[in-house]
Amino acid sequence: MSVDAAGFEAWMRAHQALAEQTLEQVLPAAEHAPARLHAAMRYAASGGGKRVRPLLAFAAAEVVQAPVSRVALAGAAVELIHAYSLVHDDMPCMDDDTLRRGKPTVHVQYDEATALLVGDALQSLAFQVLSEPSLADDPACQLEMVRLLAQASGSRGMAGGQAIDLASVGQSLDVAELEFMHVHKTGALIRCATLLGALCGRPLDESERAHLDRFAKAIGLAFQVVDDLLDAEASTATLGKTAGKDAEANKPTYVTVLGLRAAKEWARDLRAQADAALVPLGPRAARLGQLADFIVKRQF
Repeated sequence: MSVDAAGFEAWMRAHQALAEQTLEQVLPAAEHAPARLHAAMRYAASGGGKRVRPLLAFAAAEVVQAPVSRVALAGAAVELIHAYSLVHDDMPCMDDDTLRRGKPTVHVQYDEATALLVGDALQSLAFQVLSEPSLADDPACQLEMVRLLAQASGSRGMAGGQAIDLASVGQSLDVAELEFMHVHKTGALIRCATLLGALCGRPLDESERAHLDRFAKAIGLAFQVVDDLLDAEASTATLGKTAGKDAEANKPTYVTVLGLRAAKEWARDLRAQADAALVPLGPRAARLGQLADFIVKRQF
């Protein structure tokens, strides 16, 4: 994969900006009633984060030469689900955190009731965006996209993984149990973002879809391993959220289960698995490969 590093950095900045612009367009204006709720939605979803999920959608779309305007909407839908999950995750009934992306969490900046409604509204907006007529020519394909996002968000995906996470506090999990939790909690939405980007273009054949799915599963787990490493090693200023929170809450992580050195090796192994999955897709998968490098190597 020969796309140069400078070219990737420029590509990433341009597509992060496009993701931000699209979110700005689909989020309700802050002055529209109910103004406080809309202002809080924009506070939660705008101007923060690396936009890894939309970037995965944009990168996967290059495999199938999808129109950028469609991919931007699909990426925004996934990012709205991610933003809602962070708002709810930070609430006192969940992880009870006060800092997210370097600023007060939504329930701190506003209040708990508003935070709950923000999450609900962002989730609804995600499906409104994904149902836009301009997103697909084939209604069956668009319905599949809606189904994928719903499954990735619900009890068989992110919400289910969070339920397992909450039930695991203070418990001893083995690697297989930890992987099962994170395939759902973190990996499901990352896999969904990748597939949604690919579904915005020409039809995927079974082999292409299988390779993209294997890539997304490996890089989704790698993303979580790196998150666990960062929670153990990075500062609050670097993370933009409270460092050491998992250890303080007695949560099982890849670091507590494997140890630092083995967790770093596992992240690299998962990166290698992701790279192997991309080989049959050829040079059009180059951005996915570089994005996988960014996910795994950005922090340690």
